[in-house]
Amino acid sequence: MPLQVYFKNSLVKVEIGLAKGKKLYDKRADIAKKDQRREAERDFKVRNLG
Repeated sequence: MPLQVYFKNSLVKVEIGLAKGKKLYDKRADIAKKDQRREAERDFKVRNLG
């Protein structure tokens, strides 16, 4: 993934970065957080409409 692009003398240089993917347990935790937030927003919307 390119992080920075710059010129040095007559050359163009690109600084790149590497990353690792998430582990399965990290993905599960993030999905659970998203579901909880989505349900809370849905409950809030229903209360305000009625």
